[in-house]
Amino acid sequence: MEKVLGIGGLFFRSRNPERLRKWYAEHLGVSYPPDFWHQQAGPTLLAPFTSDTDYFGRMDQQWMVNFRVADLDAMIKQLEAARISVETREEWNSEAGRFARIHDPDGNPIELWQPATVD
Repeated sequence: MEKVLGIGGLFFRSRNPERLRKWYAEHLGVSYPPDFWHQQAGPTLLAPFTSDTDYFGRMDQQWMVNFRVADLDAMIKQLEAARISVETREEWNSEAGRFARIHDPDGNPIELWQPATVD
């Protein structure tokens, strides 16, 4: 069976796409054309949730992106220094790793994940 190689893009609507592109580049290091963002190889999960989940926040939110990070504490400090609100909850952490949540200027949730180290 032929399989996909990875995620080629994540496309979503915005009232101000240029502002949002700049925000993602400045605060998360995600560039956009003409310079494509080249992510590091690592685990990626495609996980449908039930239609009534409150995990994303607003009930009308249909998606949430999860970005892998190497050092969640350093990322949190960087974001807070930029006056971006970061939410953490102990119940989000698991054997899979540690998690935090931010929102982009359009209010879209972004999950940050520091995978657990594998011994």
